[in-house]
Amino acid sequence: MAPFPEERDQSSTRARDFYWSPAMIHHLALGGLAHHKALMESTVETFGGDADRRSWTRAVGRGLLSRCPNCGQGKLFRGYVKTKDECDSCGLDLSGHRADDAPPYITIIVVGHVLIPLALAVKQLFDPPLNLQFAIWLPAMILSAWALLPTSKGAMIGLQWANRMHGFAGPNADPDADA
Repeated sequence: MAPFPEERDQSSTRARDFYWSPAMIHHLALGGLAHHKALMESTVETFGGDADRRSWTRAVGRGLLSRCPNCGQGKLFRGYVKTKDECDSCGLDLSGHRADDAPPYITIIVVGHVLIPLALAVKQLFDPPLNLQFAIWLPAMILSAWALLPTSKGAMIGLQWANRMHGFAGPNADPDADA
């Protein structure tokens, strides 16, 4: 793409070749942006109505506590990270979630970014013997990962429920949709 607008091929309509002309910038600065924003907001289609909105913060918080993202009462897991088929309290079908690999990735990132810098700081400041370092940091990393995995899986399930992803879209949703 040419660095100057005069050198551009005016017949190109690709999105990456879009040029903000001075007239367009002036139009947007004088209130055209508000008009375009209002037009976009009036044509945005949302799932459900305002009464059927799902709070993602509440759902993720409930998931962090290993509770049902819908009611917050029923337990989310029947084992360590084995999800129940449905909530005991409200009957929400939990079998459609697809947490897959995200919870282990989140766990590895959090544990690695918290404990590795701590271990390096202790090594630099105190220089403990190698066997003491292994005796401290290895169990700390294993226990942290063990505690964080179900928590991150619950949060991921809560986020999927709040965003109506996969099996949480509702009874009238297209079962073949991958949203």
